[in-house]
Amino acid sequence: MNEEQLRALLQGVKDGKISCDSAFLELKNLPYEDLGFAKVDHHRALRNGFPEVVFCQGKAKEHIIEILTNLLKHGHNILATRATPEVYEAVQAHIPEASYSELARVITVLKEPILKRGRVLILSAGTADLPVAEEAAITAEIMGCQVERLYDVGVAGIHRLLDNKDKLNDAQVLIVVAGMEGALASVVGGLTDKPVIAVPTSVGYGASFGGLAALLAMLNSCSAGIGVVNIDNGFGAGVLANSIIRAIVASEV
Repeated sequence: MNEEQLRALLQGVKDGKISCDSAFLELKNLPYEDLGFAKVDHHRALRNGFPEVVFCQGKAKEHIIEILTNLLKHGHNILATRATPEVYEAVQAHIPEASYSELARVITVLKEPILKRGRVLILSAGTADLPVAEEAAITAEIMGCQVERLYDVGVAGIHRLLDNKDKLNDAQVLIVVAGMEGALASVVGGLTDKPVIAVPTSVGYGASFGGLAALLAMLNSCSAGIGVVNIDNGFGAGVLANSIIRAIVASEV
């Protein structure tokens, strides 16, 4: 249940269109519903602005399906991350309207219209970083952000980035996804006064240590004002970008 639905429910009780018993049944499973193996958080949309997101990795298929089905009963838009094609196939058998991005490993189900606002620009250093970049993009989009993509603009060919400075200037939040030495985030941070969210990826050869080199480079950036999320955490970057956009939009009202 989101804020608009809760307000509509309370207004219905106030106007005598909805009985107290009916309203009680609607609110009975707030703030969560205990499925035994999972406690599904139906209150999260009210607290955080978006329903609970399901991290599929490590979960049994039947558990994923039951959690998603439970969320859908409440009319939520659905986002499930780190989903394999096999998980999606099992989910779609029970939820035919589910969509899947194999590149991002993300399942989505849209039950409510999405009002897009703000301007989020997502940059990737290389094509190998696209799985993480697309996870960030789809996350920000389903949460309500207007997203533009600028891919394969790493420092090995810096002219590709500099040819798109207008896009950097137009964005309100920038997500920079890079593996190897992770230098792109520092370069972008030095070219804009907007918030930059850096995402290190595990792309690289031996001494990249599975993304640790990029993570440390981003944390030690000379460019001020860069925020850094965990290795390969495109989802976290998308959520943070949405929080910033929500704050910007609220300040403009």
